[in-house]
Amino acid sequence: MITTLFMQHVHWVTMRRHVMRESPLEACGLLAGIEDRVKSVLPLHNAAQSRVLFRIDPQAQYEAFQWMEANELDLVGIFHSHPKGPDTVSERDIAEAAYPVVSVVWSRNGKDWDARGFWIAGERVTRVSLQIIPAE
Repeated sequence: MITTLFMQHVHWVTMRRHVMRESPLEACGLLAGIEDRVKSVLPLHNAAQSRVLFRIDPQAQYEAFQWMEANELDLVGIFHSHPKGPDTVSERDIAEAAYPVVSVVWSRNGKDWDARGFWIAGERVTRVSLQIIPAE
């Protein structure tokens, strides 16, 4: 289980821009990295085109996994947005969690967007700290 997910400011900004660009639909993407460190953000298209759920296109997911493998990276997180809330994982998020990785949920905090991290293990949800680190 990851208790803290480390990322550079550019990773945070890349996710935030994708979430803002896709709003009012849910945005989604993958976080590639090593152990508890994000090395790359892979913004993806929400094939569901929905305001309340996301579906990553299977072909796009396959290509992202191929890219990760070629670059010796692992899936360390999945991010998506809740444009109208909540600022936590939903029941659907918990039920559909398919990978043992950090789930990063973006939601509006007033007019701005903010993110929170979660680890989902069955029905158990644990908060994960998201830490911005200096560029390597």
